[in-house]
Amino acid sequence: MTSSPSVVNLACGELRCDLRPDLGAAIAGLWLGPVAVLRSTDALAMDNPRQGGCFPLVPFSNRIGQARLEWEGQTYELESTPPGPHAIHGVGWQRPWTVTEQEPHRVAMAYSHTPDRAWPFAFDATQTVTLESPLAGRDPAGSQHDGRVTLTLGMVNRDVRPCPAGLGLHPYFTKRTRSRIAFEATARWEMGEDMLPTHSHAAHGIDANCAFLEVDHCFEGWPGVVDLRDELMRVRTRASVSRLVIFTSEDKPFVAIEPVSHVNNALALQTPARPVQALGMRVLEPGQACSITVTWDIDRV
Repeated sequence: MTSSPSVVNLACGELRCDLRPDLGAAIAGLWLGPVAVLRSTDALAMDNPRQGGCFPLVPFSNRIGQARLEWEGQTYELESTPPGPHAIHGVGWQRPWTVTEQEPHRVAMAYSHTPDRAWPFAFDATQTVTLESPLAGRDPAGSQHDGRVTLTLGMVNRDVRPCPAGLGLHPYFTKRTRSRIAFEATARWEMGEDMLPTHSHAAHGIDANCAFLEVDHCFEGWPGVVDLRDELMRVRTRASVSRLVIFTSEDKPFVAIEPVSHVNNALALQTPARPVQALGMRVLEPGQACSITVTWDIDRV
């Protein structure tokens, strides 16, 4: 493991992972041997988390419509995320994080948020990234996968008021010629032209070739497992949440497989009959915490 002030390099067996704590705790690249697992960018050349492989979504995922937050009788006009009118993916990915623990195969990072135009509640966030490989003698679950990556993302409400809280991860997996995605679900949210959800309906998940897949939707009733397989490898995503956003199109070289805790724009979709908790958003009392865990099991085929 080597590090510079802005780059953390992890390695375990054949797994390598480069991170940029100063760029939203983003993963710049992830490789199994010479093969990219995620969309992977030279960490030093990266100047935006969206150029890399994965970034954390905290304290909400996806969009807050028109960047307007209605909460406990107050309206907060949030900063919109260019180029559109909405607030997107929280604030964690847009802020520098601090490395708090570091080992050759593991890193822990932290971010403390002071209320501002981007988010009006104080919170602390943590993210850990851990690599495991049987070749390095680090395979505690005995899974015998060629490699495993475990990500844990959490937050604590440090405000004096109850606050809404949502978490997710936004990985961009490499799309190859024979990439195929498969997962189960029970419902899918349809999107309007403004990229905000309009309604949900009963739906299965997806089992399809990614080459011609056009999707940017949130699925519910997800059992927490996705398989992405191509001519070189299989990646199985497992997560501790029951909602999943999938984003790809024919012209994109990636498949975004985003485990998330809540529905897109959940705060605007709540009604007396459907409180925000029913849409997956947590309400954290002062000092209360929440977290999610995601693993990627990686195997050659």
